[in-house]
Amino acid sequence: MPDHTPAPRHDALSWVAGSDAPEKNVLDLGFMALADSASLIVAATQGFAQPYGLTLNLHRQASWAGLRDKLVSGELDAAQMLYGQVYGTHLGIGSPATPMAILMGLNQNGQSINLSTALREAGVTSAEALREHTHHHGAKLTFAHTFPTGTHALWLYYWLAGHGIHPLSDVNSVVVPPAQMVTHLRAGRIDGFCAGDPWGAHAVDEGLGFTIATSQSIWPDHPEKVLGVTREFVEQCPNSARALSMALLEASRFIDASPENRRSTAQLLSAAEFVNAPASTLEPRFLGHYQDGLGHAWLDAHPLRFFAEGTVNMPYLSDGIWFLTQLRRWGLLRDDPAYHELASEVHQLALYREAADALGIAVPQPMRRSTLQDGKVWDGSDPAGYARSFALHALAERQSLAL
Repeated sequence: MPDHTPAPRHDALSWVAGSDAPEKNVLDLGFMALADSASLIVAATQGFAQPYGLTLNLHRQASWAGLRDKLVSGELDAAQMLYGQVYGTHLGIGSPATPMAILMGLNQNGQSINLSTALREAGVTSAEALREHTHHHGAKLTFAHTFPTGTHALWLYYWLAGHGIHPLSDVNSVVVPPAQMVTHLRAGRIDGFCAGDPWGAHAVDEGLGFTIATSQSIWPDHPEKVLGVTREFVEQCPNSARALSMALLEASRFIDASPENRRSTAQLLSAAEFVNAPASTLEPRFLGHYQDGLGHAWLDAHPLRFFAEGTVNMPYLSDGIWFLTQLRRWGLLRDDPAYHELASEVHQLALYREAADALGIAVPQPMRRSTLQDGKVWDGSDPAGYARSFALHALAERQSLAL
């Protein structure tokens, strides 16, 4: 992938001089071996950080728990994080509470729920067949997700519950790092999983499973990974946080600018030090080309995307509040938090607006309206009522987590 050092706007360059210079100009970034780590990897390797006075050192992590621990300890300055993971860390769900901050969204869409070849051979190739199998066979199926408060757990739970399968009582769930999902599927240790690409596509390519649902079929243009930091980092290094956001916004804009840029990004990510997966597996879903392993292929209307004129990157308050409602729904929060106040505390809207404005990127309103797979409309207006509106839930339960 050739160097694509941007030509920054004059007003963007003003951030790297004088009192606006980054307090810390060498930053350690954590990422996981996933397609949606692309903006971090592109920013760090393709010249998008230097114009903002930064050098970015990439550190691939083996698990989301390890990534969290290194961020909290200060070994990492910032990281690609699961949306709900940021809130879980902030609230002390499964770990000591550490004040956290979200600087920007990194991507939308691009995750999937995948089932094993054994289930396919048993005729379980639809949600209805899975519900029938779950309720009329003795042994519980085992599904993997990547982190208890993370997006993949919540997409899996939402999808299962939407089809009449209680995710906490009708099936077993286990935590598996994303890059190990296919290995566990091959070994027969799990019957399915929810994870980000390329691992769903890899399972299909290897003939080890099939995609029964994409995350964008659950929520079109849903929030996914975010750029997470500790509150301490924002307070001590606000200029560094702003400059990092600007570099990643530039990288995100570059990735989405053309199909060729998406192809070159997929090729870059395929390297052993990054995602370590074949470019032939990464590239199709970067371009929105899906096949499910059941003979169906399509061009997805809501593919993995990184910029979309900044609509991807806005840290919408309503997105964060949705994850809080699901943590409440599944008993990970015993009581209703102050939803709006908490989101306003975690999401660094003012800092994001400064970064976007300096780059001429439009900043949407912080609340947005979406319709999910079950027809429920989410606009953030009544989170407590929304959390209680589902037929399947665990509001009276408190889960014991070992993260």
